[in-house]
Amino acid sequence: MPDDTSTAAAKPAGITLGDLVVPDTPTSAAALEVASAYQSPALLNHSVRAHVWAAARAMDQGIEVDAELLYVAALLHDMGLVAEFDSHTEPFEVTGGHLAGVFTAGAGWPAERRRRLAEIIVRHMDPEVDVATNPEGHVLSRAAALEILGRNADDFAPDFRSGVLERYPRLGLVAEFLTYFQEQARRKPDSIAAWAVRSGLEDWMADNPLDLAEASTDH
Repeated sequence: MPDDTSTAAAKPAGITLGDLVVPDTPTSAAALEVASAYQSPALLNHSVRAHVWAAARAMDQGIEVDAELLYVAALLHDMGLVAEFDSHTEPFEVTGGHLAGVFTAGAGWPAERRRRLAEIIVRHMDPEVDVATNPEGHVLSRAAALEILGRNADDFAPDFRSGVLERYPRLGLVAEFLTYFQEQARRKPDSIAAWAVRSGLEDWMADNPLDLAEASTDH
C-alpha cells in the first residue's frame, strides 16, 4: 500500500467541495456511468472520494494535473476488484489499467494518453510516485493511502474531511475492501494486495481516522 513519506503539511482549510469541479467531458461522464454500473455503493463512494482527496491536494499544493485524466483514473482505479473484471492471474491494479485503456480507446483517446492513464491506475498501489514525472499518479496514490489506511488524514482540515464524508459516506467500506483484498491474496499470493493482507491490513484499516470520525458522527 502507498507510504506517504512527505513531511509537508497540506491543510486545505480554504478549499471546499464546491471548488473541486468534475471535468465536463463526455469521457468523464462515461467513466462515472461505468463505475456506477459495476461498483458497489461503498466502492463507488470510495472512488469518488479518492478523486476529491487527490484533486484537493493538487489544488492546495499547486500541483498541475490533467483534470480529466485524474478524474477518470480515480473513478476506474479499483475496477479490477469487481467480479466482472477481476483477473485470476493479474493483480487487480494491472487489470484496472488494462480496462481503463480499453475504455478510453473507445472514447477516442490517443495511445500515449491511454498509457498514462493505465500507469496512474497501476501505480496507485506504489509506496511513492514522483510528483514531477507523474503528478496525477502522485496525488491518487496519496488519496488511496488516506482512503484505506487513513494515512496523513490530518493533511486535510477537519471541516473539509467531515464535509466529504457527509456527502460521500463510507458505507461499510472497511469490511468490503478487506474481503476484496483477502480474495486477491488467496488467488494471487505474489501481488501487493497479498503482501498487504499478510502485513496486517485488517489492523491498519481498523485504525483509519476517517472511519472513526464517521462513526462518532453517527452516534
